[in-house]
Amino acid sequence: MNLSKGANLSIILFFVGVVLIYGREFLIPFVLSVFIWFIIREIKKVLRRSKYFRLYLPNWLENLIASLFFFGAIVFFVQVLTSNIESLSSNFPAYQANISKIADKVNVLFNIDIVKQLNELSGGLRFTDILGSVFNIVSSLLGNIFIILIYILFLFLEEFGFQNKLVAMMGHSNEKGRVFSILHRVDVSIGRYLALKTLVSLLTGILSFAVLKFIGVDGAAFWAFLIFIMNFIPTIGSLIATIFPTIFALLQFGEFAPAIWVLVIVSGIQFLVGNLIEPKLMGDSMNLSSLVVILALSLWGALWGITGMVLSVPITVVMLIVFSEIPSTRPLAMLLSEKGQID
Repeated sequence: MNLSKGANLSIILFFVGVVLIYGREFLIPFVLSVFIWFIIREIKKVLRRSKYFRLYLPNWLENLIASLFFFGAIVFFVQVLTSNIESLSSNFPAYQANISKIADKVNVLFNIDIVKQLNELSGGLRFTDILGSVFNIVSSLLGNIFIILIYILFLFLEEFGFQNKLVAMMGHSNEKGRVFSILHRVDVSIGRYLALKTLVSLLTGILSFAVLKFIGVDGAAFWAFLIFIMNFIPTIGSLIATIFPTIFALLQFGEFAPAIWVLVIVSGIQFLVGNLIEPKLMGDSMNLSSLVVILALSLWGALWGITGMVLSVPITVVMLIVFSEIPSTRPLAMLLSEKGQID
């Protein structure tokens, strides 16, 4: 019997893996739309704290206002990013000229051909290639915005009748309470995580923007936006978000001092927000093991790239909640949890 269950589980896991890999072009925009839908609902909850919104506006109008607020912010950021990317592109020849200047200084100080060594270590990968990849990722996300809008619209339309459908499907089943419990916990946990993570990442991005602007780094808004996005990636996101503007400051100025200032101050912001402010806001509400976070980051990153890394924690939280409500998978939920406690 156990062998049969193991074989069935292996087949299911294999099938899920195939769907996740080969269905990524469909699944990534849909999953992104689901999490954006969660963020918009959190915005709506903030609006509802106002007596005017709570007393006078119907639910559909609240959804519309919250959506306009969210996508208005997106349009603003896109316009700022576009102007920053154009500025970076126009100044690129000057940045390339500084590479030789920096290499000569390193050669004098350490007697090392830094360009040759970096080319050997990276297999010929250049910073321009990395920067191009970053631009492509941002462009790809923006390119899916139309289909994401369609998904969000239908999610809101489905929201009104979904609970009634569940009640009709479950009838008088004893499982009805458990199903609604799972949905409620997913709603609260994911909504809270996305709202607080967005707030924390926005704070980090704004502070970093102020620092980069003060130092005089070109495209400060672009690098601040990159820091904002990368902060959604657990553990390694803050590291990557610090390295990119530091390297760019080195290329722009051709001097070590501005790059060191960027490294020290942006790292300090990451440490302050990530280790002092974020834990106080988040608490242990995610209840995920640190090892599980790293493994989830690696798994979803391998499956869905940068998008998978950003979504790795919310997806894993959903898995923990669902596993904890099913008796046969409760041991898995305990393994995923921080201290083995899932109630």
